[in-house]
Amino acid sequence: MFDLFASLLIAQESAPLLVAQENRSKEELLPHQVPQPGEDQGSSVGRSPAAIVTEPQEVRPLPGSLNEIPVFNSNSPEVIAQEGILLSTFPKAGKSQAIAHLETPLEGRFDIFTHHISRPATEQRTLYQGLLVNNPTGSPRTLKILQGISYLNSKDAPFRELLPFVEDPQGHVYSGPGSRLVSDTLRGKSQTQFPEILRIPPYSTVVLANLPIPVSGARSTYLQVETDGSVYLANLAKYEVREEIATSSISNNGSIVEGKAVRSRPPSLNEWRSLLTQGQLVEPRDLPPVPSKDPGRIIYGRVAGISVGSQWEATVTDPDAESLAIPAPGEAISFPISTTSTGTFGTDQVQSAPMLTRYPDTALQGHGNYLVHYKLTFPLENTSDEYQWTSLTFQTPIKDDLHSDRLSFFESPPNRVFYRGTVRINYPNEYRRQITRYVHLVQHRGQRSEPLATLEIPPGTSRTAEIDFFYPPDATPPQVITVRTLAPEER
Repeated sequence: MFDLFASLLIAQESAPLLVAQENRSKEELLPHQVPQPGEDQGSSVGRSPAAIVTEPQEVRPLPGSLNEIPVFNSNSPEVIAQEGILLSTFPKAGKSQAIAHLETPLEGRFDIFTHHISRPATEQRTLYQGLLVNNPTGSPRTLKILQGISYLNSKDAPFRELLPFVEDPQGHVYSGPGSRLVSDTLRGKSQTQFPEILRIPPYSTVVLANLPIPVSGARSTYLQVETDGSVYLANLAKYEVREEIATSSISNNGSIVEGKAVRSRPPSLNEWRSLLTQGQLVEPRDLPPVPSKDPGRIIYGRVAGISVGSQWEATVTDPDAESLAIPAPGEAISFPISTTSTGTFGTDQVQSAPMLTRYPDTALQGHGNYLVHYKLTFPLENTSDEYQWTSLTFQTPIKDDLHSDRLSFFESPPNRVFYRGTVRINYPNEYRRQITRYVHLVQHRGQRSEPLATLEIPPGTSRTAEIDFFYPPDATPPQVITVRTLAPEER
């Protein structure tokens, strides 16, 4: 979704829809600003006063495509100032605000992703995020949680200043909830706060999760689930319930002293049901999307609806081939990651997930592909008659929509973190032994990186590397994966 989230809003320089945040070395809440017209400037090459290095090379579309698994995707409004409905796929009938309910059942395999910040407009109280599931049929329903993780920014995953490239074999390296979320998801971890199986009686609504978000806190949540029939889902926001209770104590002289105290508790199932039926969409709303061919005027908006696509799996080869011929020594080929409509590096490939259903004032596509699992295989073939050394690098070049024959980077990248997360690579070393590395990356806008791995490939042979990662919910796209063959002087 990457402190991530703050008392004020962070301006998005290149992806106004997104949750990308500026970097801070202290564990503090960061400001975040809703998108404004003109923030997405497309290619910034030639406009920035910072020194830019342009590297001639080829950029190709990333092979493959998103799968068809739906994602219950709740990120708008990102900042919650009052109680209400964040996202509901329930039927409209019997609801006070029909427009708040998208009337779209989900069935079988689907994912749930939510990311929200609590910033109460009045009284400072803990906010609860309630995930509700409804069985609209006369038969019992079962929802299996295949994997479930949720993190708060300050409590579970504070922001720390990290080096750009850190080996992380055990999963102990993270900075912020988005970083920790994708690291744990990549390793197949799941939290015990989510039941393995949730049983939903006929014509009933149950609570899947009741998750607290403290004042100025942010929570990122991701679940992979599977049902044996159609269900409706809702993501609601309601403040803690404060109740006055009678108390008694014994004074110093031994007498009983009666009194009163206030205790706080999470909302009950009935209170959630009442909000679902009588409540309205959370306000204030984020800015609505403004489609435009002019990158200076486009506003992407934030996502609230059901996006389609949880995984991008591909074998990266040459067109109509079974392998990827490595570039000549000193040359490179890059493949974009998480491209949007104004940052395709001249490939015209937009990877943003389509929306099955959405609110009219929210993003037209699932821009950013947060928590999408990129699973990429690179069968690298050395067609030369000499040994070659080919590297695989994950980078964040300056956003460019026009050129497929170059990448541009800042000599000294600005202090704006655009990617913060873990990447896994599996590859054979020079002894043909398979190596698996987990690398936590922190990349600023326009920042080059050291290689994830360098493969030694004998003449006329192939070596296969696999790269996979979950796109972090605090990243700003696009990124690229670069395949580069070392020049003789670099070996």
